[in-house]
Amino acid sequence: SEQAEVDARPQLEIHADDVACSHGVTIGRLDAAVLFYLRSRGLSADSARSLLTHAFAEEMVEKIPDAAVRDQLSASLCAWLSQHLGSGTAS
Repeated sequence: SEQAEVDARPQLEIHADDVACSHGVTIGRLDAAVLFYLRSRGLSADSARSLLTHAFAEEMVEKIPDAAVRDQLSASLCAWLSQHLGSGTAS
């Protein structure tokens, strides 16, 4: 949304040609071409945004080794998307 804010504090250290980064951040808008493709296939704007956001977040959720935690987080993600983007997604 236009009100979204991210406060990232990456730390980059370079010692004798050895580079280490403690974390990184990537942010950006959803790809307009992908949104157009989904809309041209009959999805509403909210459903298209929800689907793409869910796919992005689910990549991280899938890496959680504990199945119970993974399933709960996936369900919470679907509920949040439904509430905030106006469209539910199937997990």
